[in-house]
Amino acid sequence: MSASTFDYEHFTDDLGPAKVLHIYEPSSGLKAIVVVDNVACGPSIGGIRMAADVTTEEVFRLARAMTLKNAGAGLPHGGGKAGIIADPGTADRERLIRAFAQAIRDLTDYIPGPDMGTDESCMAWILDEIGRSVGLPRVLGGIPLDEIGATGYGLVACAEVAVDFIDLDLSGATVAIEGYGNVGRPAARFLAEKGVKLVAASDSKGAIHDPDGIDLEALNAAKDGSGRVTAYGGSEITNEELFSVPCDILIPAARPDCIREDNVDSIQAKLVLQGANIPATAAAEARLHEKGILNLSL
Repeated sequence: MSASTFDYEHFTDDLGPAKVLHIYEPSSGLKAIVVVDNVACGPSIGGIRMAADVTTEEVFRLARAMTLKNAGAGLPHGGGKAGIIADPGTADRERLIRAFAQAIRDLTDYIPGPDMGTDESCMAWILDEIGRSVGLPRVLGGIPLDEIGATGYGLVACAEVAVDFIDLDLSGATVAIEGYGNVGRPAARFLAEKGVKLVAASDSKGAIHDPDGIDLEALNAAKDGSGRVTAYGGSEITNEELFSVPCDILIPAARPDCIREDNVDSIQAKLVLQGANIPATAAAEARLHEKGILNLSL
């Protein structure tokens, strides 16, 4: 959805957004969107998403999620989010990140952090440019959250609480993970320590399924070597088919709205652990509730 077709009135309510900024810099080729949703609790904080198809609506919805999460956590911050419209694999990544930092230098009510397509190194570049970012590398005093697998660990903590409500024993349970990356990969490792077996995994390049269980060590070696889970071998399925795989736990850990009205009824899991931001539409979440599937957001 472009700026010209974004329905600002539809998405405006008592919480926000406080500010929507569209950035276009012909000299660098930078195209970006920043949404400062709410600053009632303090300066907004939220990640920078880099994707070729990121939209104003997506950035706004992510910013609103940050408003609610930061408030729920009692943090002195409002919610914000940014999107850089570019392939994160571009050779111009550092130049675009630095250009974006310069563009938001005076937008002091937004503090950027890493998100899909950006990482701790990107935050170091931003800090170097404007002295304002979070999610920094260890060498700059940051906590390497992706290296530690903090979000994945949080998902497992949620699972340990959830089992009492859905009559599920983690030892011997099965999990399918959509998005085997910075969140999905450590989640698989931490769940394996609890006895959970990975039966399906996907990334942007494809998906695999093995009802007998996927060997994590071999999968990680294949992923590290080729950049894709399908290098592991076994049965390849489509990314969409992953959502219908028989399993006890489903972890969406990639893009928004991967669980929708048109695929929610194919989900066979007892528990959905949301590793991604806004991975399900509102209508799909209502349907999960109707189906008796516990749906938890970290």
